[in-house]
Amino acid sequence: MTSPLQQKIKITGPSIVTANRTRDGAVIYRTAAHGWSVKLSDAAIVRTADDARALLAESVADDIGAVGPYIAPVEVTDQGIAPGNLREKIRNQGVTIDLLVSA
Repeated sequence: MTSPLQQKIKITGPSIVTANRTRDGAVIYRTAAHGWSVKLSDAAIVRTADDARALLAESVADDIGAVGPYIAPVEVTDQGIAPGNLREKIRNQGVTIDLLVSA
C-alpha cells in the first residue's frame, strides 16, 4: 500500500484535508491553525499540489487525533465552503445508518 504522501497529488481547484477523529469517528477538517474542526467552514483551503502535500503531511503526523487523512475537493462560494464531490457531500451530512446504542 502506498502512503498518501508518496502518491502523486493532483489539485484541480480548491481543496481541503479531511479525516476521521480517532475517539468517535466524527468527520473532521484540518484548520489553518494546525488543528482539527468538525466544521467544514473552519477548514484550511489549499490551491496547489505543494500546499496540499504540506497540509497532508502535517495531518498524517497527527496520528493520535485523526485517522485516514486525505485531500478532498471543495467549492468556494459567496455562502462559504461546500463539499466538492458526492463522497464529501455524504460525509458532511453525517451518519447514513442508525447507530446501535448499547445499554
